[in-house]
Amino acid sequence: MPLATDLAVSAGTWAILGALVIVLLAVDLLIFGRGKHEVTLRESLVWSVVWIVLAVGFGGVLWAWQGGTAGSEYLAGYLLERSLSLDNIFVFAIIFSYFAVPVAVQPRVLGWGIGLALVLRLVFILVGAALLGAFHVTFYAFGALLLYTAYKLARHDDREMAPEQNPALRFIRKRVPMSAGYHEGRLTVKESGKRVATPLVAVFVVVASTDIVFAVDSIPAIFAVTREPFIVFAANAFAMIGLRALYFVLVGMMDRFAYLSYGLSAILAFIGVKMVLIDLWHPPIWLSLAVIVGVLAVTVLLSLRATAPATAAARRAAADAQG
Repeated sequence: MPLATDLAVSAGTWAILGALVIVLLAVDLLIFGRGKHEVTLRESLVWSVVWIVLAVGFGGVLWAWQGGTAGSEYLAGYLLERSLSLDNIFVFAIIFSYFAVPVAVQPRVLGWGIGLALVLRLVFILVGAALLGAFHVTFYAFGALLLYTAYKLARHDDREMAPEQNPALRFIRKRVPMSAGYHEGRLTVKESGKRVATPLVAVFVVVASTDIVFAVDSIPAIFAVTREPFIVFAANAFAMIGLRALYFVLVGMMDRFAYLSYGLSAILAFIGVKMVLIDLWHPPIWLSLAVIVGVLAVTVLLSLRATAPATAAARRAAADAQG
């Protein structure tokens, strides 16, 4: 059962979704990671569960309201965006390391960066939906883009991301006076009587602009699951809102996900093939769900198995050092 296309209903539905996203973003910004303390693993785990429950709950409401098709499309889209967001986390870690961002400041940067990224993604979604509706060939272009991205991921090209080459960073460094320190997470400070930006502004710009690059891959991917912009944005919003908490859960485990790039590459390749063959092959939504869940499960299991000896050796070394 497709979503209602009546303009009034559509406008009201978008308004409700927009208000919900704003409220959740406010909760994420004002409650999770508030203050200047370092976010603990326990705190991150609790909030990760909260965001997952809310995301699945929204899917249940959508299922009851619009039927199984809309509900299953949202769930598949959410799982896809959540999967692809794992790669965002690794890049964010590189950015924070490059800029030497204090751990206590990182939640704020992630929060505001994700908020801006959602606004930009909404624009991408609306433009993408318009292109797909007007030009059928857009499906083939999106499919080819995803297959190319899958190839790059399999070759680990994404890991070569260098923050200093970010054009947004180069632009802001040339035109905005900047202080040397972070000044407890403030965006601007006064130095010699003049207002200058702190490095946090540069970090914020790089995080947001980097997510645009990720959106170029993930937005076409989810359009292979559903062409309804409402579902596409809802899946993106719930996947992104929970990204801050997930970051602090996984950042210390990055070395354990040895095969993540191959898993994401396989998922993107499957979605790309779906888009290229859209006129010949129409797989059911459950198949997309099965592929995403199955590939992720296999990727995680193989990664943990491959890195288990090194992890055990590191623990023994730490225990010997303490003893």
